[in-house]
Amino acid sequence: MPLRTPLTELTGVTHPIVQTGMGWVAGPRLVSATANAGALGILASATMTYDELDHAIKEVKQRTDKPFGVNLRADAGDAGERAELLIRHDVKVASFALAPQKDLIARLKDHGLVVMPTVGAARHAEKVASWGADLVMMQGGEGGGHTGPTATTLLLPAVLDAVDIPVVAAGGFFDGRGLAAALSYGAAGIGMGTRFLLTSDSAVPDEIKRTYLGFGLDGTVVTTKADGMPHRLLRTPFIEGLTKEGFVQRMARTLRRTRDFKRSSGQSWPSLVADGVRMKRGSDRSWTQTMLAANTPMLLKAGLVEGDTRAGMLAAGQVVGVIEDLPSCAELVARIAESAQERLKATAAMQNSGLPPDSLQA
Repeated sequence: MPLRTPLTELTGVTHPIVQTGMGWVAGPRLVSATANAGALGILASATMTYDELDHAIKEVKQRTDKPFGVNLRADAGDAGERAELLIRHDVKVASFALAPQKDLIARLKDHGLVVMPTVGAARHAEKVASWGADLVMMQGGEGGGHTGPTATTLLLPAVLDAVDIPVVAAGGFFDGRGLAAALSYGAAGIGMGTRFLLTSDSAVPDEIKRTYLGFGLDGTVVTTKADGMPHRLLRTPFIEGLTKEGFVQRMARTLRRTRDFKRSSGQSWPSLVADGVRMKRGSDRSWTQTMLAANTPMLLKAGLVEGDTRAGMLAAGQVVGVIEDLPSCAELVARIAESAQERLKATAAMQNSGLPPDSLQA
C-alpha cells in the first residue's frame, strides 16, 4: 500500500514526493511525467509569460489527469492574474518561493486550491501558517535556492516545532532513505529538484545532464555573484570566472542580460522597473542585488535550455554529488516509495526485536 500522509491527503497524489518548480526545467513534460508517476509535479511559471503559462497548464492537463501544481512569484506584477488563471484551470496546488499576501492565499483557498509556500526559516513558516497556508515546504541549505544556509537536519525539526500545518522537507533528498528519514522526523513528504532534473523526462539537454553527473560532493559553490543572493551552482569554468568578476564587469553583464530578458519575456521597461521595486520591498536585497537578480533567468536559460556552459549557469542542490543515473520519473518515484517502505519496516522490526540495526537493513 502507498504511504499516506497529510501531503497525499491534501493534494490527492499517491506518493508523498514533490518535484519542485525549477525555472526552465519544470515544464509540461517533466510535470506531467511526475504526476503520472503518482508524485506532485510543480510547473515553474517565473520564466514564462502569462500566455506561456496558460499554454503550459493546458498542455499538462492534456498529458495527465492527475493533480499537479504551479509555482508563482508572489512579487510579480501580475501575480493576481496568474492566480486567477490557476483557479480557472482548476489547478490543485499553488506554490510560492516567496510568501504570498494573506488575501491571495484566501482567494486561492476559497476556490479549492492547496497553498504551499517555501521557507528557509521557522519564523517564515509561522507567518505563512498564520495567514492560512495549507502546508509549507522548508528548504535546507543543501538545496539550490535562496532559502539560507541552515542544514535540513536542523531546519526541519525547527519548522515542525513552529507550526501545526503539514511540512514538506526539501534540501538534500534523492532516495527512499531520505523519504523514510523525513517521515520519521514528522514531515509529510519530501521535495526534490536536482533529482528530478536528472531524469530522462527532464527537457534539459542530455549533454548537460551528463555534465551534472560528472560532479562530486564538492562540485557546487554557493555564490552571490550571479544575482546578488546566495545561489548554489555547479563549479563550471564559467562560474569560477564569474566569482572573480569585479563590480563593473558584473553590472555591465547585468544590463545586457536584463535587455535579453525584456525581449524574451515581452515585458516593457516600466514593467521591469515596477517588478524590481516590488522585489526590493519584499526582501532584504539592496538595490545592487535587485539589479543583479535580472541575471538569473537568462543565465539559467543559457545553461539549462541552450546547453551553453561557457555563458550560462547550472543550478544544483548539493545532492548532485551522489546522483549517478537518469531514470524516468516513473522509475524514480517507484523505487523511492518502495525503498522508503522497506526502511520504515526495517526500523519497526528493529524496535520490536531488539537486534542491532545492521542485521535488519533493507
